[in-house]
Amino acid sequence: MPAIEEQARSEPDLYRPVPARVIEAADLTALERRFRVRFPDDHPLGHVPGQFVQVSMLGIGECPISICSSPTRSDGFELTVRRVGAVTNAMHQVEAGDVIGIRGPLGRGFDVTKLEGCDIVIVSGGCALAPARSLIQYILDERSRFGEFHLFHGARSPDELLFRVELDEWAEQSDVDCHVTVDFADAHWTGDVGVVTTLFDRMPRLDRSDVRAVVIGPPAMFKFVVMELLSRGISLKNVFCSLERRMKCGIGKCGHCQMNERYVCMDGPVFNLSELSSIREAIE
Repeated sequence: MPAIEEQARSEPDLYRPVPARVIEAADLTALERRFRVRFPDDHPLGHVPGQFVQVSMLGIGECPISICSSPTRSDGFELTVRRVGAVTNAMHQVEAGDVIGIRGPLGRGFDVTKLEGCDIVIVSGGCALAPARSLIQYILDERSRFGEFHLFHGARSPDELLFRVELDEWAEQSDVDCHVTVDFADAHWTGDVGVVTTLFDRMPRLDRSDVRAVVIGPPAMFKFVVMELLSRGISLKNVFCSLERRMKCGIGKCGHCQMNERYVCMDGPVFNLSELSSIREAIE
């Protein structure tokens, strides 16, 4: 590889994209495309579950993308990109062998040491299964470090479900309690129908000190999921949230993702719910 690429990787810089090669690209749905990416020198990204990267397309711009694979998985890292704007539209044209720019990993991810030894409940919604997948894979790869594992996921329709093969595999595993629902079913859907909170009657007891809940999803989902969790007895300090905001720079300079004195791109995107209780705009 060119020396300039090796030099870029050996001198981490939050302001400068590092060239990385796409080694696999595949559509997940009509709007989402998954990429496996690797640095030229095979250097690991060095992320923790819940972090993100800034992806740049030369001559177009950059945008924040959650990392959807666990650091326990080798052979690069994975990104799932939803087509919503100029940069993401350009990324949907990217194929294996193409080069993109990567800044990161950025933000605060999950402190897995605070989850170890506990029963874990993950509630995800829509395309948030992508960032949740990083933590899910980590828990599965380090299974002996965690207690019971419960996963509740909701999507708008079967056509919008991400990682359907993996969802089926998780549901078949004896050490994972996985439940999936859709808001609107089609003629082929035989699973649950309704918003994700309709699954909560299958949830374990939450009023125990060894239970940790993780919520990842669109803002519209957060309020109702959090209310339901708290009504079931879990304490604020035992709930961890990954917030979605309109991040831009990824390093706390532009202010797009600011909530009072907090910057989601730097202080998050992962927060303990007790940190958010005094910030009205965090969960509405």
